[in-house]
Amino acid sequence: MTYELVLIGTAVHILIWEKLPEWGSWFNTLLQMLPRPLQILYEQWRCAYCAGFWIALVLHALTGFWTIPALAHLPGNLGVISLPVGWTLDALASATLIYFAVLSIRAIGWPAMQAHLMRKDFMATAFAEEKTAERSSK
Repeated sequence: MTYELVLIGTAVHILIWEKLPEWGSWFNTLLQMLPRPLQILYEQWRCAYCAGFWIALVLHALTGFWTIPALAHLPGNLGVISLPVGWTLDALASATLIYFAVLSIRAIGWPAMQAHLMRKDFMATAFAEEKTAERSSK
């Protein structure tokens, strides 16, 4: 098993659905200029598994990477459908790993964000108390 396709797919998913919408209004403006069916497709593909499947298929076509290289050589009795079946099965496996990776990153991110906010509140409170003490001593 190789993880190049999954790593790139996870990065593409995070970039398109989580980061680009936060990087200013240009991306959201671009989305609004798309035809309504494409806007709906973008909204519905927020699921990391669903988008991961299509991302994996496109990346496989572009790079030739396989998550499960054994699927490149399916039995000959499948005939001409062996390659599309192999691509589909590999994309499903990749989508499962992309989904797991995105969920894991989100699970790690929540406690990290909570700790950051708690530290920020603590620092604001601590410095506010120091400034109040300084003012009262003057």
